[in-house]
Amino acid sequence: MQGPVGAVGAIKAENVQSEYIALSGWVIPISKTMQAHGIDVQAAFDACGIAAADLENLESRMAVAKLSSLVAYCNARLPGKDFSVQVGQHFHPGMFHALGYAMMSSASLEDALLRIVRYKRVLSNACWADVYDADDGLAIRTMPLFDEVTGKPALGRWEIEIFFATLVTFAREAVETTLRPLHVSFHTPPPEQGAAYLEDFFGCDIHFNADCNVVVFDRQQAAQKLLTHSMMLTQSHEKMLDEYLTRVDQNDLANRVKCRIQDKLALGSPTQADIASTLGMSLRNLQRKLSEQGTSFKDILEQTRKKLALEYIEQRHLTLGEIAYLVGFSSAANFNRAFKRWTGVSPGEFRMSHSVTA
Repeated sequence: MQGPVGAVGAIKAENVQSEYIALSGWVIPISKTMQAHGIDVQAAFDACGIAAADLENLESRMAVAKLSSLVAYCNARLPGKDFSVQVGQHFHPGMFHALGYAMMSSASLEDALLRIVRYKRVLSNACWADVYDADDGLAIRTMPLFDEVTGKPALGRWEIEIFFATLVTFAREAVETTLRPLHVSFHTPPPEQGAAYLEDFFGCDIHFNADCNVVVFDRQQAAQKLLTHSMMLTQSHEKMLDEYLTRVDQNDLANRVKCRIQDKLALGSPTQADIASTLGMSLRNLQRKLSEQGTSFKDILEQTRKKLALEYIEQRHLTLGEIAYLVGFSSAANFNRAFKRWTGVSPGEFRMSHSVTA
């Protein structure tokens, strides 16, 4: 299994402790697990160099190295050395900023996993991740990124275990409390204390020394509609996530352009010159920088319109004409042509077929 091409090589050769960061919300389940086992939270923070400034609010970000030190500190104080899966059991949507609530309002587990991958940078920049169809189910896989000079991974065994345990806890809350993955794989060797704690938690076969870290879910369970699904809430949370990423990563010009397009679409299709002006850039500079990121204004506009149209089409209170204007089309006919180009069917046919299968 391979990650995105160039995912490792694209990382700058800098010290791993200063380069990789994570959402401070990860400290919430870690702290709850510490309290459950009588571990002095403040003493642990002091020992791992975690200051109050690291935890100012849910948007704060902190060095991955500090979180890793905290997990190691706590794991050493548990006889079973199973701190990772216990942290996963304390999942709460709020720990992931708006992404946690977007996960809960997703249409299905598969939809939620795709959303996690899409907004992975909200959680951390220390790994790559993707969702794919495995031979026996739907899989999400991830691998930590490495420093080119030291070769040191940004995430260790315990951090990957926490991530997977968190995903499975979410799946059990959203789909079925007895849900078990089909199997789980780790790229690391078996733990020194044995894998019983992982087998007990995941309830499936655990593999080690794999090419990649993978959790495989039953495809039918992954496709099951979530009772908490709400497209309106999902759209609201994704807007918050896009704005958050714009604040924390000024270099992601494509996301900044997408946010500006979304702000203006309901008033009509914005021109590239309009967006360049709102970003304080010249038209030529915007075109050049987007090209350097492997995209273009036209592509971003098309993708944004398509995504919003597919979301609006699920909202039965909106007429097709209203949806056309909401995604920036001046006429229903133009919208119909674009929608058919995106999906192969008209908006009306798409809505009807999905109402039958829902």
